[in-house]
Amino acid sequence: MNILAKMAMATALAAVLGTAAASAQTVRMGTEGAYPPFNFVNDNGEVDGFEREVGDELCARANLDCVWVTNEWDSIIPNLTSGNYDTIIAGMSITDERDQVIDFTQEYFPPDPSRYMALAGAELSDGAVVAAQTATIQAGYLAGTGYTLVEFATPDETVAAVTSGEADAVLADESYLAGIIDASNGELAFVGDPVSIGGGVGIGVRESDGELKDKLNAAIDSMKADGTLAALIAKWFDGRVVSY
Repeated sequence: MNILAKMAMATALAAVLGTAAASAQTVRMGTEGAYPPFNFVNDNGEVDGFEREVGDELCARANLDCVWVTNEWDSIIPNLTSGNYDTIIAGMSITDERDQVIDFTQEYFPPDPSRYMALAGAELSDGAVVAAQTATIQAGYLAGTGYTLVEFATPDETVAAVTSGEADAVLADESYLAGIIDASNGELAFVGDPVSIGGGVGIGVRESDGELKDKLNAAIDSMKADGTLAALIAKWFDGRVVSY
């Protein structure tokens, strides 16, 4: 991006934020806290990970006083719409189905392929039992395949189903499963080809919160323009290169 484009981006950000600097708006950032490296709860009991860093930077740029709230995945959208928090920043892919219920900012993380993970040396046969987390794009995809879908409330439970033999494989985001495989000492491995499901990852907001969406979009534009977002992606996802 050339200097004139960057100056224009900065001007647009200032225009959206307006006089908000006078008094910061408190925004409750809802996340799952169980999907590393996107989000997790660290040893101090605090939300941590890629999305914590992205969210804090967005809040600073948009002059928002943000507090972090954790919520189980299967009720994360209903609790946004009912007002228990103001955003969802939880590795949530933008899909047409979700967009009918809530609104999304632009993506802050590119589309991530889904992968099957099984015990090392295993192969997926017709009718295999495949685990997925409830209410994910992977669960929706598996329902239309020849595999037998078994759903679990948390990502940890889907992995445990494979290691215990309850499921033949799990289907989840490659970025999540890669860390599980690395820590398995060769017990687990990817199997089969990557699957493209859904769009990029965006921040979910209530459809009535257009002003908040605009502020977050302007801040995301700013982070893309100055390289901050690409640097955070590289930091948390093994040097992954993303160009904006």
